[in-house]
Order: sequence, then C-alpha cells, then structure tokens
Amino acid sequence: MEYYRMLATLAFLVAASCSLAPVAKAGWSQGTATFYGGADASGTMGGACGYGNLYSTGYGTATAALSTALFNDGASCGQCYLVMCDGSKSNWCKGNGATVTITATNLCPPNWALPNDNGGWCNPPRPHFDMAQPAWLQIGVYKAGIIPVLYQQVRCWKQGGIRFMIGGFNSFELVLITNVGGPGSIRAVSIKGERTDWIQLTRNWGANWQCTAALAGQALSFAVTSTNGETLYMYNVAPSWWQFGTTFTSNNQFSY
Repeated sequence: MEYYRMLATLAFLVAASCSLAPVAKAGWSQGTATFYGGADASGTMGGACGYGNLYSTGYGTATAALSTALFNDGASCGQCYLVMCDGSKSNWCKGNGATVTITATNLCPPNWALPNDNGGWCNPPRPHFDMAQPAWLQIGVYKAGIIPVLYQQVRCWKQGGIRFMIGGFNSFELVLITNVGGPGSIRAVSIKGERTDWIQLTRNWGANWQCTAALAGQALSFAVTSTNGETLYMYNVAPSWWQFGTTFTSNNQFSY
C-alpha cells in the first residue's frame, strides 16, 4: 500500500510540475528590439500616434515605435509594455533580468527592401520594438544594435486625468487624447456639446479622433471607452470659451 501511495504522490508531483511549466511563461511573448532617436531621444518626437513633443505631453524617453504587427493601425497607441532582454538567446543583455516599461508612441514602418531577418526588423509578421535609445540602454548593450526580447502588455500608470487637445477648424473637430491610464489605448470616443446629443467620433490617425459638428461656443463633454471596455463619462471638460489648439485635463482616469 505504501508503495502505491508513493507512486501516486510521484505521479502527482510530475503532473503538477508539467502543468506549472507554462504558467511561469504566461503573458510573455517573444520579439526583438532596436533603438532610434539619439541619446536624448530628441529624434523620437512626433510620430504616428500624434503625441507631438513627448517631453511636454508626459511620455518622456521611455517610448517605442511598434512594428506593423503590434501597431494595429494606431489602435495600440498609448499602450504600455514591459520589455526584457532575453538572456537565454543573447549575450548583449544588460544585467540579469533587467526590464524597462515603454509606451507605444510611433510606428516602425516595414522596410520591404530588406528581408525581415536581416534589416527588415519591422516587417510583418515580426513583433518588434524600435525603442528610444535611453529606454533601450536600460536592457541592452549599445553596440549590439538589435536584441531578442520578451514582452508583455502592462497597465499604464499616469498622474492626473485624461487630457484632450481640441484641434481642427470651424465645424471640424480633431481631438488628440493623451495621458491615458489603464490599458493606455482607446476603443471608442463620443463628444457632446451643451446643445447636442452624443456624437460618435472616428479615429482619424493614431490617438486623434474626429467629427464634423458645429460645437464652437459650447462646453464639451466626452465619453471615452478603453480597449479594456471601461467607459468614462467626463462632463464639461472644456468650457464654452474653448479655442482650437487648447488642451484640457479631466478629473477622470481609467481604473484597470
């Protein structure tokens, strides 16, 4: 009886170890990373998400341009990723298990003139991060140029509320939404004037959302749905005296 009990215990431990093996890697995906923009990340300003000056908009130098496979036509703008140099595949990692958290602010376009395993690092279907140099140097050795990484999307932690920069002209509103916490990315946006119902915006490009409506002279409210499905209703974010080119900060932020 004792013999069979030992066999049963051994079988349980083996099964448990097999079932736990994938859990240790849960949430991590494999990719690669390079860097651009210079030591001060000045070359990373602007970009396909439309955030403009990353210093003044609060994104700083911990940013990256995503390959097409990750960028998702701009729907990934603002997402945060925890990136780790894969020391099991490279000797060019800095430190043991060093990681950095970056925000997606740009697109790394494909280079069809080069193969995706020799220079065309951002070509589909490769998941690739072209990181601001200061962020990349936290995990990789400068002369490596490119490193294998493990990555996972993580929650974005932001100070203060979601911000709205209202651009456009006359009856065209182009709203840039920044400082988004939680998933960092947005699924849907609606706008409401004092004398209008809710108007659904469409994505113009990156983190810019648009509509055609005569809203000048009306206080503006916003309903924003994150890619996690949480919706925030933010009333009278912009007062009736708002002007094109002005940024307003809400008192609301995503909780997950």
